[in-house]
Parts: sequence; structure tokens; C-alpha cells
Amino acid sequence: MAIEQHPQSKENQELHRRWRDARADWEVEARNDIDFYHGNHFTDAESEEMQSRNQADVPMDRISPAIEKLKSVLTAKPPVFTAVPREDSDVKVASAWRTILGYVWQISSGDVHMKDAIHDYAVTGLGYLYVYIDNEADFGKGEVKFTSVNPFRVYVPPSSRDRFFQDADSIILSTILTGEQIVNLYPFLGAQMDEETGEVIPGIIEEISEYSEEDYPNAQNKNAMVIKTPAEAKDLDHFNHEKYQILERFYKTKVPFYRVVDSRSGEEMVMNEQEFAAFLEENPGVFERGLMNFEEVLQTRIGVVATVGEVLLYESVLNTDVYPIVPLPNIWSGTPYPKSDVSRTRPMQRLLNKLWSLALSHAQASAGLKLLVPLGSAVNGLEQLERDWANPNAVIEVDTSQGEPHYPAPTPLASEFYRLIEQAEFYIDFIFGLPEMMHGFSEKAPDTVRGTERMMMLGSERPKSKLRDIEFGINIIGRLLYSFSKGHYTFQKIFRLIQPNNNINEVSVNTLYSDMNPTVIDIAKDRNNIGQHDVRIEAGSTLPTSKWAEYGVYFEAYQAGLVDRTEVLKKNPEIFDKESILSRMSEIAQLQQANEQLQQEVKELRGDLQTAQRESVQDKKRVAVEKFKRDLSEVRSDAKAEKKVQANKLADTVKFELEKLKPIVNNMQEGGGSAPEDIETS
Repeated sequence: MAIEQHPQSKENQELHRRWRDARADWEVEARNDIDFYHGNHFTDAESEEMQSRNQADVPMDRISPAIEKLKSVLTAKPPVFTAVPREDSDVKVASAWRTILGYVWQISSGDVHMKDAIHDYAVTGLGYLYVYIDNEADFGKGEVKFTSVNPFRVYVPPSSRDRFFQDADSIILSTILTGEQIVNLYPFLGAQMDEETGEVIPGIIEEISEYSEEDYPNAQNKNAMVIKTPAEAKDLDHFNHEKYQILERFYKTKVPFYRVVDSRSGEEMVMNEQEFAAFLEENPGVFERGLMNFEEVLQTRIGVVATVGEVLLYESVLNTDVYPIVPLPNIWSGTPYPKSDVSRTRPMQRLLNKLWSLALSHAQASAGLKLLVPLGSAVNGLEQLERDWANPNAVIEVDTSQGEPHYPAPTPLASEFYRLIEQAEFYIDFIFGLPEMMHGFSEKAPDTVRGTERMMMLGSERPKSKLRDIEFGINIIGRLLYSFSKGHYTFQKIFRLIQPNNNINEVSVNTLYSDMNPTVIDIAKDRNNIGQHDVRIEAGSTLPTSKWAEYGVYFEAYQAGLVDRTEVLKKNPEIFDKESILSRMSEIAQLQQANEQLQQEVKELRGDLQTAQRESVQDKKRVAVEKFKRDLSEVRSDAKAEKKVQANKLADTVKFELEKLKPIVNNMQEGGGSAPEDIETS
């Protein structure tokens, strides 16, 4: 009994078929670029033609090293995200979001997937990064992650004209899996057991139509390097595995949201339909009483519908307004079918292969010279002569009556021939924007270090242009990681990010504030506001830097007193045991600080001692003065007492004399006579 096809499944398959046919020519060119990257430069017809001319079909591969160098330049360091707040109130959590985005990059092995995407970007002209939620991670809590996606698995409508396909009506992601893989991912498709009877009921997977094709295109050139791509590996397992195709179609849809404003405090909340319905049940009549106001707004969100065969797997709406599949187009042509650097260098690589083949043919002709002998002069026949001619110790018998045998020497190749090879190599590197000096060849490097650094900096301008294009896509990845994290991390969680210097940054979300976890973000509160921060990558953060040039800049800054020696030590590229040196420097600094503290204490004690000595001298002087004052006071008291005694004696003497003169005075007053001359006084 055939299973009935779901309408969404029918739509997915029709769109997949249309868009696959539309990009058929691009697939052929992209697969040809892949063959050239792997070293398969010749078709079967070209290889047979060269062998018929006794020429080696050995390519002089210049494309693969250029691509590897380009990848190393563009992915030298992991990108650094910044979260710029759109409001002043968001400044506090901007740095915390930077930690969360770095955490997602680490758990996703972002460096690996980024390099894979840039590999596809350089080879096929189109790389993809895909943001998703791993529901099994963190013991079922789930984690936001991203990965690289093979460009042949993504199908885009040819009507798209945006560089990152944001104007596309839909984007389809194809995944081809075996039946066992499908049942492992979606157990409800497998066999089920009836709980009442215990009977095993066959699974739906047995009724789903199989898929026999492959997203990866077949090779165009001869597989001389025996490379196994998915197109060659699909039939290696002789056991017949049923394969099925999962089609995930991402499309844009309008979702209603509600802006609820508290009339008293002015606080605003953004809710989706489910949250708004729950809010009405918990707060009945708040809008009728005028306590709050609300406004319904329609916002763009990305919906996803996944099908396998005729069955609908799931359908949901993602918490983002941009497609979670982000393209990284190389040479963008205004369509979903960009070109790669390999496609531009293929003609020059073919010319280089032709020149190389001619050089090998000339070397072969020079090593094995052609022998010309007169007709019939080979005594034992031409075949025997050929065998003897190849033997350096052979004795050859010939008949010289008809003429001497001779061999013509090949004409030497002109110097312009080798110059042409160098020009072809230079042109390939020039297209990739990678001069020979960036490959480590020192022949054309300046004599001075500064000159070499300057030339390296100028030579990296072309890769910087490509990096800017890639950074535009990584900015979208940052926005997706931000919006996905807001929609998923609504539970309590601690994010720990290990820095290159082994420091650990820690951020807590949806938890209560404490001294142990000071940085807290309430993601659940603002999970619907996906535009709260402007997430972007720091320009040029993935480019390589000259360690010696960076060390020279820091050393000059240290000499100018702008930085300390610790920063200079961190930038020195030849000192490996920096941690122990820093620890010893820390111990020395601590000892120096302790020594300075002791010296300061000694200075203070010396000052105290001098103060005490000065106070002691002053005390002695004060005691001497007080003693002198006391002695002087005693002398003064004695003088006063003596003076008083003398005054008393004088007063007594005067009084005594007055008493003696008193009778005489009285007589004189009575008699009116003169005083006698013989009056004696004491």
C-alpha cells in the first residue's frame, strides 16, 4: 500500500527538481574546478591524445598550492565578534554577549567549519555556513551550533539577486542518508511495538520512496590522482543500502508579536502569541481598565518544513529574520551561481600544462637521440639495432658502404620558453592575489626586514579584499548565533570561554545575581527582541600577523614608556616558557614590592627616631629652663624677703627717731624757741 504524499513534501520535491535543473551548468563548472584542485587536469580524450604523441600527461599543478595558501591567509586566526548595543541600557550586557558568541564558536569547532567553507569558497566559488540547534547536546538541553555545508546540498531559486540570497522565496537543504541513519535521527519512522499485543509494527520508512541520485556531481576529467569524492564513494559499498533524501525548506513568513506597555511605569514588553495568551489569562482586565496598552505588529521570521520522501517530518518557525544558511560567494555574478578563482586560472593552468609537457618531451628527446641509418645498413635488422642502441655497452655491426649513420640533435629551447612558464605561474598567483614572496620564496624579497614586511603587507591587500566579502557573511552568522541563542537559552546556564592566555570568562544567564556569578543576562525576558544588539566581526581579525613586526612595535612602545615589559614578553615569538618567566617576574615584583614596603617602614622608623631624639633634647632644655626658673625664683624670693626686712628695719629706725624727736618738737612748739644744737640722733 503506497503512502499518501503530504502537500508540503510535494512542494519540496518540485522546487528541488526545478532549482537542480536550473544550476546544472554551474555544477559542471564547479566539478571541473574540483578536479583541477585535486590534480586531475586532463580529460580521458586529452590523456589518450598525449600518450599517442609519446608525451607525459603529468600536470604542473600551480592551483592547489595557491588555494592552500589562500586558505591559510584567510583562516590564520579565529574571528572575534563584538556586540554593539543599540541603546545605552544594553551596554552592560554587550561584553557578555561577546563571551556567549565565542562559546558557541568553540563548541561548534568553528575554526574547522570556517576553513571548510572557505575551501569551498575558493574551489567552487561558493561556501556555506549553517546555524542550527543540536537538541541532544548538554544532556538534552540543546546547544546553538553552526557547521559548514557542501555547496551542492543547497538549492536556491535562480531569481535571487541578493549576494547572500536573502531575497530568495525559499532555500532548500538536501541531506541524503541511509535508512539506518534516518531511523536513528527520527525513531518514529522505524518499526514500532504495539503495547497491547507486543506485535512489531513495520515502520513508515518501508513505505517511503527511496532516492537513487546524488547531490554531488560526477567527475568531468580523468581521475588520474584516484580521488574519492562523494560521487565516487556512493557505490563503493556493494551491500544495497536504501537511501532517502531529507529536504528542509526554509522560507520567510510573517509572525504576529505584541508590544505591551505599562501605562504607569512606561515599561515595554514584547510577546509572541503564546506568551500574550498566557499574559491575558494571568492578568484579566488590565487593558480594559487602562493599566496597560498593547499593539499587534507583524515581524518577518524564518519558517522551516522538513520532509523525507512523501512524509512530513516537522514544521516550525525559527527565532530569526534571516536564513540560517549563509552563503559565501567568491566572484559574485549577481546570481546564485558565482565563479571561483580556479575557473579563472584554468586556462592559464592548461597553458602551463602544455608548456610543461613540451619541456618534458624535449628532455625526453634530448636523453634518447634519434638514429638515422642508410636503408639496408642494419646487418641484423632494425629491431636488433634498436635494442643494441638502448644498451650502452653494446657492440653494433653496421654496413657503412651506403653511408655513415648519424643522429640529429634536438634544437635547444629558447630562453623565452622558460620565461613563458614563469609568466604563467606568476599569472596564476596574481589571480589568487598571492605573490611568490607570500609563499616563502626569498628570491624576490627586499634585502631589509622592514622592506620585506612592507612588501608582505602590500601583498596581503588582495586577500584582504576577499576577506571583507567573507566577513560580511560572518556578520550574518553572528546575528544568527545571537538570535538563535536568545530563542533557545531561556533556561539557567553558565557559559565558560577559555581565552588563548588560559584565562576563563564566565557568564550566567537567567540566574539570580551573586558574588560568585556577577555577570548575569536575562535572555528569557528579551528573547523576542532579536535586534537589541548589532553583532559584527572585528575587521581583519582572521588575518595572519608578522610576529616579529608585532614584537618590534611593542618593543618600541616599551622604550617609549607606553607599555610594560610584560606585554613585550608576551609578543616575543622565540621565548616559549613565557608562563614560568611571568611567574618569576611576578615573584620578583612581589619581593621588590615587599622590599619597598620594608624600606618605607625603615624610613618611617628613622623619622620617628629623629622626632623622638628631637623631643628628648627639647625635654632636656625644658627641664634645664624650668630648673633655672626655679633657682631664679628662689633668689628672687630671698631678695624680696631681704628687701622687706631692710625696709622694716628702716621703718623701725625712722619710727624710733621720731619718737625721740617728738618731745623736743613739742617743747619748741610750746616755747617758740629754736631747736638745741646738740641734739643727738641715732
